[in-house]
Amino acid sequence: MSYLYVKKTTSTVRARRNPARPLKVSPFRKKVMALVLFGIGFFTLFSAIFPVVRFQLEYASKFGQIVNPLSARFYNQNGSILGDYNTDYTQLSNWFISSTTLPQLANSDGSLIQYHISIPAAKVDDAVVTLGDMDLKKSLVQYPQTALPGQYGNTVIFGHSVLPQFFNPKSYLTIFSTLYRLKIGDEIYVKYDNITYKYLIEDMYEVQPTDLSVLEQRYDGRYLTLITCSPPGTWLRRLIIKASLADY
Repeated sequence: MSYLYVKKTTSTVRARRNPARPLKVSPFRKKVMALVLFGIGFFTLFSAIFPVVRFQLEYASKFGQIVNPLSARFYNQNGSILGDYNTDYTQLSNWFISSTTLPQLANSDGSLIQYHISIPAAKVDDAVVTLGDMDLKKSLVQYPQTALPGQYGNTVIFGHSVLPQFFNPKSYLTIFSTLYRLKIGDEIYVKYDNITYKYLIEDMYEVQPTDLSVLEQRYDGRYLTLITCSPPGTWLRRLIIKASLADY
């Protein structure tokens, strides 16, 4: 009987290696993987913080708030840069510090009063505004006991905002994210009771969440006020956009 011996190649040895035995990773590959993970983490953090800092640098003075972009002096209850994590800011009743219970107003058939608003410069087209409902996930909300569109007084509308890079004009969670880019003289159209009202922006500024003066009524004209959180993606302050009914 004769035997034939064949020398094993390197590839054969690797193919028959015990699969349970972990492969060794070179130090170079470990460094590359660490750098990639670090880069992903840094980019994620930067994309969240940069819009806030940019807003402070470019727009804060525009709204009368000249502040240090990294300042820790914020206007919320727990001092967090993003606000109070235990508070649901998609509910309008949590936006201002007030013990007043907000009523829900409805039509004679029990349905909530709704109308539409368009802001061409902010790419908002025929967004639904609900009077009295406090859920900002479903629509924009008109604050109760403020004037109806076209009437003498102040129509106050609230909308939610997030970081500008997530802006979607069709989502009510992001619909007011680019409102700060509006300018004096920009147009706002409100369709209510089969009538379209044209408003022109005349003022833009910021207030603290404790400032309720923006809800006050003035009956010397017909006004519209838009309110959202500022800077977008935080709950530090409130951005106020004032407009008045245009003369046709």
